[in-house]
Amino acid sequence: MSAQPLIETKALTRQYPGVLALNAVDFDLHSGEVHVLFGENGAGKSTLISMLAGANTPSQGSVILDGQKVKFDSVADAQKKGIYTVFQEFSLIPTLTVAQNIFLGWEPMKGPFIDHRTMRKRAYEMLLELGFDIDPNAVTSHLSRAQQQMVEITKAFHGDLKVLILDEPTASLTDKEVDHLFEFVNELKAKGVGIIYISHRIQEFFRIANRVTVLRDGAKIGTVNMAETNEDALVEMMTGRAIDEIYPKIEQGTGEILLTVEGLRTAGIHDAFFEVRAGEILGVAGLVGSGKSRLFRTVMGLTTRVHGTVKMRGKDISHAPTRDIINEGIYYLSPDRKAEGLDLAKPSKDNLAINLVMGDKVGGNGQLVKWSEVNAEAATISDYVELHEGYRNKPVSQLSGGNQQKVLFGKCFGQNADIIIFDEPTVGVDMGTRAALYLLIKELAESGKAVVVISSDLPEVMNLSHRMLILAHGHISAELSGDDMTEEQVLKFFFDETGAKL
Repeated sequence: MSAQPLIETKALTRQYPGVLALNAVDFDLHSGEVHVLFGENGAGKSTLISMLAGANTPSQGSVILDGQKVKFDSVADAQKKGIYTVFQEFSLIPTLTVAQNIFLGWEPMKGPFIDHRTMRKRAYEMLLELGFDIDPNAVTSHLSRAQQQMVEITKAFHGDLKVLILDEPTASLTDKEVDHLFEFVNELKAKGVGIIYISHRIQEFFRIANRVTVLRDGAKIGTVNMAETNEDALVEMMTGRAIDEIYPKIEQGTGEILLTVEGLRTAGIHDAFFEVRAGEILGVAGLVGSGKSRLFRTVMGLTTRVHGTVKMRGKDISHAPTRDIINEGIYYLSPDRKAEGLDLAKPSKDNLAINLVMGDKVGGNGQLVKWSEVNAEAATISDYVELHEGYRNKPVSQLSGGNQQKVLFGKCFGQNADIIIFDEPTVGVDMGTRAALYLLIKELAESGKAVVVISSDLPEVMNLSHRMLILAHGHISAELSGDDMTEEQVLKFFFDETGAKL
């Protein structure tokens, strides 16, 4: 690591009316290192990188690049100085081709016209050099999110790239795509590029990070070498509390069997048999592509069932449409809150009101809706999920990921559901918000509800569950409970599709 930082900040501060978003933060990045910014939603991470990226200007403090104090007039200005940011929300234009997006603002010209042939050729060469197997002629909207991210990264390589900022880069990637991204990150490190990396996934830090800086409430808590710390210490720095305070102890009920699934089969799922019981948290784990989400989407009628039966309290609902399944008392929260879970253009109170009216929990009889009751209940639910009053009238699109997830959780309280299925309940959510959501799951289970938690986060699903189903290649490879729910056992059955009951 070089003696002089590649880029650093000194007492960097950003003040908004009534809000100190960043408070005198010192931060530095060296050539050839990955420096992680870690903290809860609202900790100041996005504010800090927005100023390094040229999207925002500091109220006080300074940014120093290669030993010289700099001021960025715009994102384009920062890019010209070698700083490129891949934000969580991409800047790609979906109707343009890959080549057009890569060269947007950098178009090669032939006289007064864009030289499209040269642009395609150079885009192909750039993608090939970076190891990205993407057709430069493809329309960007037709690409997977991982491929779009690769295009976004490729855009950084027009000039002399010094600093690459990656904001939640693995949030929507498969394990294989994450491996490819990390290989690429290590190649950039070897070339001397400095990388600022933002993620909530601590397990990723051990694979690529050199150092971690923790922010809380806009202030720097500290910087640690990755080789000299552990997950527990980082969580405690971030939240101010020990990791064993994050996961609550959840009492197990001895309720009736509510859901029975026998021989369920669909594309990617092979003859699944299991039960869901009241007062219990059933965890569902498996690698990406194992079928864990597809299994319960089939139960909900969201994926076509090929064979088998689904019974709710003994009643066959195998052929029922999703609306009728919900009315029978099963509610499913999608892992994709933006595409399936929430109306982003509407405020949280309207999102909650939709479920309250459709669920017939409040609001009157027949065609008459008592909006005073609906609004009062929506406010009660918002209080319950700890959604700040100032956020309730804002469009959901303007809320942080953690607050969007609170709204999504709140929707399940608008239904008279006996089984609540949480599919990836804390994706993109910080530890502080996770702790609050885990308490809601605890209260649901201890009130007698049956709760299903489908998660790719193994510590999460193991710490919350009373019983676990492990899926491998579309098969339920194991059902574990009690002392058998160890990480060693779970990981073993991730790759064993032969089936076992312990």
